[in-house]
Amino acid sequence: MSKTSISPAGSLSELTPYLQLYFLSEGVAISTALSLAAELGIADLLADGPRSNDQLAQATATHAPSLYRVLRLLCGVGVFTGVETRCFALTPLGECLRTGVPGSMRSWVRMTGLRAWHHTYAEALHSVRTGEPVFKRATGSEFFDYFAAHPEEGEIFNGAMNDFGQVVSAAVVKAYDFGGIASIVDVGGGHGTLIAAILKYCPQMRGVLYELPHVAEGARQAIGEAGLADRCEIVGGDFFQSVPAGCDAYILRWIVHDWDHDRALTILRNCRKAIRETGRLLLVETIISPGDDLHPGKLLDFVMLTGLGGQERTEAEYAELLREAGFRLNRIVPTDSHMSVVEAVPV
Repeated sequence: MSKTSISPAGSLSELTPYLQLYFLSEGVAISTALSLAAELGIADLLADGPRSNDQLAQATATHAPSLYRVLRLLCGVGVFTGVETRCFALTPLGECLRTGVPGSMRSWVRMTGLRAWHHTYAEALHSVRTGEPVFKRATGSEFFDYFAAHPEEGEIFNGAMNDFGQVVSAAVVKAYDFGGIASIVDVGGGHGTLIAAILKYCPQMRGVLYELPHVAEGARQAIGEAGLADRCEIVGGDFFQSVPAGCDAYILRWIVHDWDHDRALTILRNCRKAIRETGRLLLVETIISPGDDLHPGKLLDFVMLTGLGGQERTEAEYAELLREAGFRLNRIVPTDSHMSVVEAVPV
């Protein structure tokens, strides 16, 4: 293999250190090319088989020579493959850019191409110097307020969270034993992707979806469409103030990592006030592994540092946070996704 190319298998390590660092430094170019392909729906256009660059350009109303240059780059990292001169096909990696397939990443990749992210990363040095998130500094609004005020971008963000949620929810119900739980509260449960998956898997269980009032209204429709309205109560409220009391288990998916230590502790202490003494607290989070391995949690932690002011945590850090909130970390259950279930019990 030439020392100046990368195979679809991604053999970056075969390059000289100089070129390895070059490709790493230009990761934003690959990310941008990916988001362009996702935005244009290239993978959907290739779902039924290879198509020529000219056909793809016509279907996407783009400049054919320029589109070719983008797709050629993505072939180099294994997303597409050239099957003949200026003709492209999907790879297994590219399949994940299709709309609506299991494990679809299209919405997520569209989200990473939003200007708000690029503007935030451009201000990242301020985060490193001060420990403060820079999303508001870059965009003029707090994170969730920004997407509420920009509905088109908000729709992309919500789509990414929904697709991600479906993958993680399926992994959670497959990996974790919900036996012995008669009632569960999904704290900050969005539109109910997780609690719907749990209740369908556990037909004897009852649930409560707890969310901010305006989000809870959207969840009501989704839970009804899932046929679970008779088993899942929708409750509006603010988990910084209180959490519905009296259930066997409380589950929080990708909630604690959004917040700094003090606010995360507030949420967990409110759960401690609400939970039964025999109950279980379940945190669905990414657990950062020790050592130098490339790990999704380390990448997400950079997003938290610059964007929301939260953080990803190690097992030891979760154990200490839970201890401060009045819980004991009981065990960590890995899933098929990059997230785990952190099980804690009241003390």
